[in-house]
Amino acid sequence: MSKKIIWVVDDDAIYQVIIHKIIQKSEMFSAFSSFKNGKEAVSALHKIIGKTELIPDIILLDINMPVMDGWEFMEEIKTIKSQIDKKVIIYIVSSSIAIEDKNKSKEFNDVFAFISKPVNVKDIMMIAENS
Repeated sequence: MSKKIIWVVDDDAIYQVIIHKIIQKSEMFSAFSSFKNGKEAVSALHKIIGKTELIPDIILLDINMPVMDGWEFMEEIKTIKSQIDKKVIIYIVSSSIAIEDKNKSKEFNDVFAFISKPVNVKDIMMIAENS
């Protein structure tokens, strides 16, 4: 199995540090990038459209963030999806326990699953293997 590129879109700086260590520990990914909100991630995607080798295979997306939240990010992805020549699998990773959020995540074809925080090494290994 070739190693994949993973992006984490989450405004929680402490979570970013923890998830980065978990991703490193899993040894399942060739590259890791993190973004504080959906707008940063969308901007990064726009810059690498056409460069398939840089497009992430997996995005771990938080819902509640400033500037552009996870839902707004998903709406934005719909508009540029046709320009991305790679399947990007998105996992909603949230501390939200609201059933509305879990149900809303099912409205997006690109959302593979809803995962509750905290994420552990086993979760990351499962994500890498299923993506």
